[in-house]
Amino acid sequence: MINKENKTIFDKLLIHDHEELIFCNDKKLGLKAIIGIHDTTLGPSMGGTRMWNYATENDALKDAINLSRAMSYKSSLAGLNAGGGKAILIGDINLKSKKYIERYAGFLNDLGGKYWTAQDVNMTTQDILWIKNVCPYVVGLPKEYGGLGDSSIATAYGIYVGMKAAIYQITGNNSLENKKVCIQGVGKVGGKVVDYLIKEGAIVYATDINNKNLDNIVSKNVQIIETDHIFDLHYDIFSPCALGGVISMDNLKKLNCKIIAGAANNQLEDDINVPNELLKKDILYLPDFLINAGGIISVYHEQINQIDLQKVMQMTETIYDKAIDVFKYANENTITTHSAAMKIAVERIKRNKKKSN
Repeated sequence: MINKENKTIFDKLLIHDHEELIFCNDKKLGLKAIIGIHDTTLGPSMGGTRMWNYATENDALKDAINLSRAMSYKSSLAGLNAGGGKAILIGDINLKSKKYIERYAGFLNDLGGKYWTAQDVNMTTQDILWIKNVCPYVVGLPKEYGGLGDSSIATAYGIYVGMKAAIYQITGNNSLENKKVCIQGVGKVGGKVVDYLIKEGAIVYATDINNKNLDNIVSKNVQIIETDHIFDLHYDIFSPCALGGVISMDNLKKLNCKIIAGAANNQLEDDINVPNELLKKDILYLPDFLINAGGIISVYHEQINQIDLQKVMQMTETIYDKAIDVFKYANENTITTHSAAMKIAVERIKRNKKKSN
């Protein structure tokens, strides 16, 4: 067994059967990047490029490994013929320039389509277009450049239908009317989730560290709460839609809700203790890699050249049924919903590996 306290890079890859980890460097431009390719059994790996000024390079490595693995499970659960990948650009966003992005795109191009990228944290539409100048393996393009446009439309819809599946699981009725829902992070995705909830008559609370995001929803009959007081109230649904790690053992001592269903990646502080504690507390958790798959569904349709938003939304709507399947699997096997979703995803990958052997 690998000692968790003293793992090498190869140890970390072996734990979850990663295929490749690519390190990219250009000293002159200050470019440091890590591309994680977890699995390509179902098809080319897909996942966004994010830029972040990590405290340590090891933190960036951890993200590349964990996020690429999550993308494999997300694609598998969504029924896509795609694998999981993720790219991390390490450093302050002020490092970015046309030359910087195009140099990075050169590294992507060298992979020959094994990894397709898209826009993620701290990346812009302009960055994606600069990548496109050099490399064809990029999706999430604006409509005027042959893409489907804003993938957060589908992501938000997936969160919404996931919430409805969870409410149905608990109450036998999927209506969100008069249900108290707290959205933590009301940016591109969270703001659109708010719209769906208001339209259905939910009672919506919202918080965000960015006041500009709150300004965009202040006129929508939403109750704004301070970030420090987010755990002071009771909710039917708590929806983390910002960065990950918010569902921790410490926060679970304060969190008072029936359901957790949000768009943020890697919401759980860990994969074992937190899911088990959620089960003990009788909180129904919808794994993020299950219900935030609308974005990958959207860009996947670009990758296979099916530029049809209606098809994207129809496939995203199946997240409802997939959530019900996860709840059923978890109950039948007396395991957490997190474990159930992972097992369903892994089983599909394994079945396809056997077919290809």
